Amino acid sequence: MKLEEYPKLTIIMRGYSFDQAEAILKAMAGFENEYAVEMTLNTENALHHIKRLNHQFGDKIRIGAGTVRTLEDAKAAYEAGAKFLLGPHIFTKEMLAFANEKKMLAIPAAMTPSEIDEMFKNGADIVKIFPAAVVTPRFFKDVQAPLGKLPLMGVGGVSIKNAKEFFDNQASYLGIGSGMFNKVDIENLNVPSLAQSLKALLEIIK
Repeated sequence: MKLEEYPKLTIIMRGYSFDQAEAILKAMAGFENEYAVEMTLNTENALHHIKRLNHQFGDKIRIGAGTVRTLEDAKAAYEAGAKFLLGPHIFTKEMLAFANEKKMLAIPAAMTPSEIDEMFKNGADIVKIFPAAVVTPRFFKDVQAPLGKLPLMGVGGVSIKNAKEFFDNQASYLGIGSGMFNKVDIENLNVPSLAQSLKALLEIIK
């Protein structure tokens, strides 16, 4: 997929059952261009979930893999139909080359200006700043002063309450996990309430 097709917001799904993940994607009806979905590979049956979700929703929703740590992870995610790869740390040159070859967005993580610069030079499409809450929203603005405008994603400690502050400080993208939905709504597969949470975030970051 192309960078310009990637939404500003990514829902991180870690530890969800297939039914719970399916409920979230059903709740995204009408918001398909606003959110992408990341299924973390340390979720039980993650590759199976990615494959099934792509079969059901892949024509409308961008679905990718998270917690991608090795080239083998990247290859398995590609075979499952993932459109993008997110990692918790920097990617090797081989991982970045594979993602570029397969036209998957490569989103490695970094914490320092040197790591950020290295990842973009090696072929990253977006660099994930993780954990974002540790460096604070101001980091995004400060690091781009010397490096120039960059497609940076904040992940880790991002929630509905602080999302706007990250965007106001020049984050281009955000990934939100446990801070996105009410746990009870997930457990009860409450699609209308899940949709309300998605709508609420969009209204906050306007």
